[in-house]
Amino acid sequence: MSEKRPLEPQKNAIIIGASSGIGAALVKELMGQGYNVAAVARRQEMLEDVQKEAAAMGDGTCHIYPHDVTDYEAIPALFQQITADLGGLDLVVYNAGVQTAVSLDEYNFQKDRAMIEVNLLGAIAWLNEAAVRFERAGSGQIVGIGSVAGDRGRVGSPVYNTSKAGLHTYLEALRNRLTRHGVGVTTIKPGFIATSMLDNVPKTFWVISAEEAAQRIIRAADKGKQTIYIPARWGLMMLIIRHIPSFVFRKLSF
Repeated sequence: MSEKRPLEPQKNAIIIGASSGIGAALVKELMGQGYNVAAVARRQEMLEDVQKEAAAMGDGTCHIYPHDVTDYEAIPALFQQITADLGGLDLVVYNAGVQTAVSLDEYNFQKDRAMIEVNLLGAIAWLNEAAVRFERAGSGQIVGIGSVAGDRGRVGSPVYNTSKAGLHTYLEALRNRLTRHGVGVTTIKPGFIATSMLDNVPKTFWVISAEEAAQRIIRAADKGKQTIYIPARWGLMMLIIRHIPSFVFRKLSF
């Protein structure tokens, strides 16, 4: 728990996708650092559990907002409501994501559409709002949770890979626009994190906890990092994978 510093203004953060896994861990970690946090997610009961647990972590407050990120029309008004409730905004993290199990011979548009709508379009809808506010303010930090899966088109989950690759490119473009206005944009590329997202992954390694991931994400944001892999050794692994020739890579089974 952070020490009380009544003369220092508390920072404010929005976590989108905050009901479990990395998002819930981020809420608790930020609360422990004295942030006021808005926790946004679809499942209200789980948000309430996160709110109760976070209340014991620090001196900040945790506001909860049930919301489906595919309800794009509701986002501008909800964003304004949250920033008003918090009394300001310093950090926005887009963590919402889905990865649906897809067999190697399956081409299911409904599953594919859900991944694009949540992982990419939801991010654009939320982070556009943050970009406008932060650009006007000349400060602020945006963080997007991508994936090592977005670094290459793999046979196992083509559209999940696509959604994360699209997110990476969008975040890079935001960074190129906003850094000249004093705004930071950090792309996080996690490997395997011990969350429910691993339910559809047949083989894992280098798994770290959501709590450790949250700590590394916040450190990266605080330092103004551009792109980081979590854990860092994934950076070397993906450097190798990105340079595997296409005619070899297409024969691989992952």
